[in-house]
Amino acid sequence: MDAPKATETMDRYSVFTIAKKWCIVSMVSYAAWFSTLSSFIYFPAVHLLSEDLSVSVDKINLTITSYMAVATIAPTLVGDAADVLGRRPVYMITLSLYVVANIAIALSKSYNALLGLRVLQALAISGTFSVAYGVITDVASPAERGSFVSAVSFATPTSITIAPSLGPILGGALSYAAGWTWIFWFLSIAAGLCLITITLFLPETSRSIVGNGSIRPPKHLRLPISTLMRHWTDIDQSTEHKWRVPNPLKSLLILTRRDNAIIIFGCGLLYVVYTCINASLSVLFIDIYNLNQWQAGIIYLPFGVGGMVSTFFSGPLLDRAYRRARTKRDLSTDKAVGDDLDNFPIEKARLSVIWVPLIITTVSIIVFGWTLHYHRHISIPLILQFIAGLCMQLDFSTKLSDFKIYNTLLVDKNHRTPAAAQASSNIVRCTLAAITVSFLQNLIDALGIGWTFTFMGGLCLVVLGLFLVDYQKGTRWRQERIISDST
Repeated sequence: MDAPKATETMDRYSVFTIAKKWCIVSMVSYAAWFSTLSSFIYFPAVHLLSEDLSVSVDKINLTITSYMAVATIAPTLVGDAADVLGRRPVYMITLSLYVVANIAIALSKSYNALLGLRVLQALAISGTFSVAYGVITDVASPAERGSFVSAVSFATPTSITIAPSLGPILGGALSYAAGWTWIFWFLSIAAGLCLITITLFLPETSRSIVGNGSIRPPKHLRLPISTLMRHWTDIDQSTEHKWRVPNPLKSLLILTRRDNAIIIFGCGLLYVVYTCINASLSVLFIDIYNLNQWQAGIIYLPFGVGGMVSTFFSGPLLDRAYRRARTKRDLSTDKAVGDDLDNFPIEKARLSVIWVPLIITTVSIIVFGWTLHYHRHISIPLILQFIAGLCMQLDFSTKLSDFKIYNTLLVDKNHRTPAAAQASSNIVRCTLAAITVSFLQNLIDALGIGWTFTFMGGLCLVVLGLFLVDYQKGTRWRQERIISDST
């Protein structure tokens, strides 16, 4: 009687229940949140840091640039390590380093210490979001993956919701009430709680180690309380795991595959638009509408609220599109059964819902720019911000709304190495964003506000074209690459 049950367990995509999956995803989303929060919570303290450490604002800005530079590279180190060594040890090491870095910054009294510790802070935490997408691929079948990606997108660097919206407000409030050091005391306390939670409750999920969760992990990867998140028996045998040295160049190899490169570059352009909007928002509103610093922080809220609203329906939208694609091909839509993604046209299943949000995003960004150009009533650009935030977050899932669909598609395309795939995406988008932001003000000065945002809208149309190419040819390219790799 036990054999059929064992076979049934092994055949399921994941042995974790829906409730346990949400607990797991909530924990990794919490960890991923710090990657973005560390940047946005820091901005309001720039002037205070300059005065307290007796250095110029330009030197403090260098600590921001150094953070972004390291954040571009770090996920390549962390992503493949998580695929090889397991999720738990990577989370425990990175969060421990992050807590130490924040405590050291709070205690630091010199600029050189701040600069070096910001590098350590970025190195420790900026790869956690790529590991989070790996965890989702571990526990969620492709049919239900969209909903879980929405949860992580709510917190990660490709999200326009929590950290970018509330980070500046939180940083400003802490700096005003208790001084800039309390920004880092807050981060160390919050990250310490996250570390304790993950140590006690996050099971090892890497499919190369525990399969669908029914294989007993090695002792060093088990939870301290052995009865929690346990789906194996004492008679179960651990499978032999072939260890290898993590290869950070694996993320770069992913970029050489044209089906990956085309959507990663598309996402990079979308991230350029998103970053330019955030970088210019407070400056433009202060200049045009004569706002003070506190009011300039509040204007980020419509963008974030729109993104938060999108999370309530973007996941189910993705899942319905996936089920519809499966049904048309007379394939099973059982969420508990794994899918042969190598042969399934996942590009059409995911991208079929991106076109309308992406077009609305394009239009709203262009109109937003011209309302600022002609100094229309402040309520108009704020409403347009909400619309852009709503659609962009839906796109990144598909773009910032596009980002959720995009993130889901990327992990589906690279379901064997999802963390490394996310790291490769991070390299492209952060590099493009850093280059573009460096001459953003020059672009505004040369073209004017209206034409600058029209240019950004044009980038969105380029992205639409890239995604359309992947929609038409991505499946064939991916299958050709798989055949080539197997020979």
